[in-house]
Amino acid sequence: MRYTRVLMAGVLAAAAVTGPAAAAVQNRGLTEVTAVAETAPNWDDEAGGDANADDPAIWVSPTRPDRSVVLGTLKNGGLTAVDLTGKQLQHIATPPAPEEGQEPGRFNNVDLVQGAVLGGRLRDLAVVTDRGRDQLRIYSVDRRGADAKNKVLTDVTSPKAPLVFSTDTAEVQDQRTAYGVAVIADPHGPLVAVTRRNEARIGLFRLIADGANVTYTPVTRWDFPTSFKLRDGSTWAPCEEPGDRPQFEGMVFDRTTRTLYAAQEDVGIWRVPLTGRPELVEKVREFGQPAAYDEATEECAPTGAPAPDAGRHLSADAEGLTIAYRNGTRTLYASSQGDSTFAVYRLNARGLTYRAGFQVVDGPAADGVQHSDGAAVTTRSLGARFPHGLLVVHDGENTPHDADREGTNFKLVRLEQLP
Repeated sequence: MRYTRVLMAGVLAAAAVTGPAAAAVQNRGLTEVTAVAETAPNWDDEAGGDANADDPAIWVSPTRPDRSVVLGTLKNGGLTAVDLTGKQLQHIATPPAPEEGQEPGRFNNVDLVQGAVLGGRLRDLAVVTDRGRDQLRIYSVDRRGADAKNKVLTDVTSPKAPLVFSTDTAEVQDQRTAYGVAVIADPHGPLVAVTRRNEARIGLFRLIADGANVTYTPVTRWDFPTSFKLRDGSTWAPCEEPGDRPQFEGMVFDRTTRTLYAAQEDVGIWRVPLTGRPELVEKVREFGQPAAYDEATEECAPTGAPAPDAGRHLSADAEGLTIAYRNGTRTLYASSQGDSTFAVYRLNARGLTYRAGFQVVDGPAADGVQHSDGAAVTTRSLGARFPHGLLVVHDGENTPHDADREGTNFKLVRLEQLP
């Protein structure tokens, strides 16, 4: 998640200026929806426990859908579990640094798998990337859901859980660590895709039982391009901080085709078959536009016009991805973080087809959504509050503000509002 990105010239650059008038220029023609509930504000300072909301996941109760639970990562602030009104049920702190001078836990993304059989046990599991310590944390979900209250999650991470990408604890301190995550069921144990911070790499891991606990083992990995050939014959590379490569974060598995969709933040959306060659199927608006990094401002600024190769529907960063399954169709929702909107795609054999866009605006129950990172969706009826399904999205600028404190949270949206 990065809020300072390369901006296109013209109308997109104007829309990047803060304020409702600028937003209206960019967002004309988009469907406007409102949240019916939100979680409590999180404050990214010492008084607030350094809590910064990032990525949600939805656990759906198989027996009492209205008792379903939303999980959300809070980075240094840990992991939260809330009910469908947004009220917190349980809070889990990050693990401390393993040794003095080393990084403590920092929970970045979360995903869920339900009905997994591991070690002869049927389990619902939440998998969290611990970006600080470069590990996966695994939690068992109590099937009572919200009725389990502050016991809805139990840590079942094996003490033998290995580092995800780093070779040793010294490399962990560089923080090129586990970042985004997506999980899919598999007869041999759930498969977990994990992105690496500041690298163009995704690793695939398998969850395995370790007695009553759960650990993981590597399966394969993909390394993606860091520069791209444009149609005019030139080569373009996304603007990054010196030493960084264009990273991935938001991901989702299409469970019907066992295909991974992964958002490379400054590039676009990749379609990644578990067996086969990855394909870039959607580009951000900034794709191909020259830009330079300014050391003084620590920002990228465009140095040329937008490229003919650019996409039309996503403004970098391309972020949270989630898939809705309904009546034989698959709909991919993608967070366009750069202009605080969401793009809607229909998945098909050729990849994806753009259908519409929407933004979450201020409503009577909650404020709107800006700079959204993670997203999660279900089409299951969750009772009277969400009879047709639920979309949960991260809000990177929760209001009202509290002086200079950075406030974030999660918004809960009725699915029937979406285009």
